[in-house]
Amino acid sequence: MPHPMIELRGLHRYFGATRAVNDITFQVPRGQVFGYIGPNGAGKTTSMRILATLDIPTYGDAYVDGFSVVDDPDRVRRRLGFMPDYFGTYSNVNVREYLDFFARAYGLRGKERLRAISYVMDFTKLDGLAAKPITGLSKGMKQRLCLGRTMIHDPAVMVLDEPAAGLDPRARIQLREMIRQLAADGKTVLISSHILSELAEMCDMVAIIEQGRLLAVGSVAEIQKGQTHRSELVEVTLLGDAGPAARWLEARDDVRDIQVNVDKLTFLHDGTRQMEADILRQMILEGLPVAAFGSRATTLEDVFMQVTEGLVQ
Repeated sequence: MPHPMIELRGLHRYFGATRAVNDITFQVPRGQVFGYIGPNGAGKTTSMRILATLDIPTYGDAYVDGFSVVDDPDRVRRRLGFMPDYFGTYSNVNVREYLDFFARAYGLRGKERLRAISYVMDFTKLDGLAAKPITGLSKGMKQRLCLGRTMIHDPAVMVLDEPAAGLDPRARIQLREMIRQLAADGKTVLISSHILSELAEMCDMVAIIEQGRLLAVGSVAEIQKGQTHRSELVEVTLLGDAGPAARWLEARDDVRDIQVNVDKLTFLHDGTRQMEADILRQMILEGLPVAAFGSRATTLEDVFMQVTEGLVQ
């Protein structure tokens, strides 16, 4: 069996009394996009910095393509590209010069360096901006440039910390397409983001972290199956005021968190789809004028809210 491209084994990182990363263990196979999600201060960036050999664990270890970040950091750096949530810009440097600088820093020479720069500029669609000073780039173009810098040495693993932060909708869509293409090309991508809808569309698996602890890992469906308390969000539209329907639902033990908005209401239902059908039938028998009734598919945001408690440290 091939080894995982990213592996965290009992990873701990303490800062005084703060356990920023507290016994994190998971694996990411080759060619997958892996979402790393959690509230601010959960330990995501600390974990990523350890993978990028910019920090060292207090206990445990992390591996990139089978090499330890503690024992073989040089081999890890040749196999990994790290895109931080913020990257600096250099004065009087244009796009091509910026990429050329990092290509040289990774030891690329001659035709190999020129091919790498050409490929990255084509992949990120920066060809037309080669001579533009990077200080004059838009936020979206800067994010593309930082992605290009991250992949200039053709790493097998890429770690992206909040790459979509501050981007407009078109730029987010384009970034998502580039990340999926990288995975299709065989690269393994670990990505953190607060835009959970974006992650749901591009990730094969996710890990949810809070207060330094791993709460769940797997696909959205797998994580939901592992929850002891699962709920469906049901949406109802009525002909007229939804207040009487809300009052009728309040008497049920399997219904909670009822929200009313004029002629519409939503509620969480702790039961099966058959039980939802029974609720609809009983509402009609009660004479409540139901115009539309249905449950919404569970999203990554729903799973995140069910798994986490909103704790910070």
